Amino acid sequence: MISQLLKTGKARILIGTLALVVLTTVADWATGDNMSLAALYILPMMLGAVVLRPWETAGFALLCSFLRSGFDIPGTPADLALRFVFAALAYFLSGSFVTALIRNHEQAAKHLALIQKEQGLRRDAEQQLRILAESSPAAIVTVDGEGVVLAANAAANKLFAAQSGVMLGHSIGDYVPSLADALRFSKDSKGMRTAAQCRGYRDNGEIFLAHMWFSSYNVPEGKRLAAIIVDSSEEMRDREELGLRHLLTGNRIATAVIAHEVRNIGEAMAMLCDDLRGRHGLTADEGLRGLEHLVGALEGIASLELNSKTHEAIEAVPLKEVLANLRIVIEPEWREMEASIYWQIPDKLPLVWAEPHGLLQTFLNLAQNSHRAVQDSANRRLTVRVSPELHKVILYFQDSGPGVREPERLFQPFQDGASGSGLGLYISRFIIRSYGGELRYEPRPEGTCFTIELSAVEDATKEYAGQND
Repeated sequence: MISQLLKTGKARILIGTLALVVLTTVADWATGDNMSLAALYILPMMLGAVVLRPWETAGFALLCSFLRSGFDIPGTPADLALRFVFAALAYFLSGSFVTALIRNHEQAAKHLALIQKEQGLRRDAEQQLRILAESSPAAIVTVDGEGVVLAANAAANKLFAAQSGVMLGHSIGDYVPSLADALRFSKDSKGMRTAAQCRGYRDNGEIFLAHMWFSSYNVPEGKRLAAIIVDSSEEMRDREELGLRHLLTGNRIATAVIAHEVRNIGEAMAMLCDDLRGRHGLTADEGLRGLEHLVGALEGIASLELNSKTHEAIEAVPLKEVLANLRIVIEPEWREMEASIYWQIPDKLPLVWAEPHGLLQTFLNLAQNSHRAVQDSANRRLTVRVSPELHKVILYFQDSGPGVREPERLFQPFQDGASGSGLGLYISRFIIRSYGGELRYEPRPEGTCFTIELSAVEDATKEYAGQND
């Protein structure tokens, strides 16, 4: 009713209030001095208070009290004054009551509108979350404190190959035992948020590598756990196969290097045998002939040549992505050493012919060499600069270290004083050459600088097409 009255409009309410005042005054005048109709003035007061402000209500109460006093029953001046005051107070209080009622009604209406808006937003959010969960390619499950699945999206039912088509009501321990263990470990805690890799089990008995992110939380009904789970089996297979390929490539390179050194020794021994035969006339000597057979056997063992080309699949590689991965790997340890890396990389770079993992390993080897070289320097820095040129892309790795004492021995394997096996630069250059590029040392007045030259995709298509045939 109040809402309908407010919709009438302020002007109409005021006109109705004045009409009631006039009618009440006329009725009060008609009754004469024998009877007072003072109580009827409360009606226009309550109607007017719907749209009047507090001070306007007070003025209107005085007006009604004045009109009432004009037709009041006779009395002493003190009685008339008291009647006027009490009437004005009664009218004002009645109007104030209506004003407060209207204000409470408006606040209640605003609060109701706010609640309805929040409910609408909540429904929209729940609907969006429901759509997101159902359309997500990752499995999303919610379980209670006992490990029973309360909710699971379509991807979860598909991932775990649920026999009944749904996981609801089943124990999560049958699918991911680690999640059931996490619930037991976090029973007395406020909650946990973490990620883990573990084994997952499907209803058909298959096992897969599960990569999951989960968190536990408390609700009035008890503990809950929500988890996002993906199957990482394919990534693990790719990672292990890639690691195996690079292990075999590294072994082949190391074996070829050793064979190269053995062949050099065999050639020296063969020359020594020829010298002994000619100088001392030992052509018919059985011992020398046996030694020559041993030398021949060594040369046969060392016949493995280190090919300049690799059989790895060469592809068009986005160089910026490889350099971004390099930044992720090396920047933390450079920051720990309070050293600086300056990246001078153009916004646009052509694709290059290479293999991403091998290219990253080469960059990482050069960066680690620079990291060791600058440790004792006052100014520790590494500058990585990329310069696209005609038909090729050149990368510069320049550090502020003490430089290289014997540059001619840089790419020789098994160097004295080298960290590890001394094969780092040797293998790095082999990898770059296998892509049709080149790794070089460039002398600088200060520090050490290595350049890597790679072929741009646009200008190497025919060359690599022929090599891969």
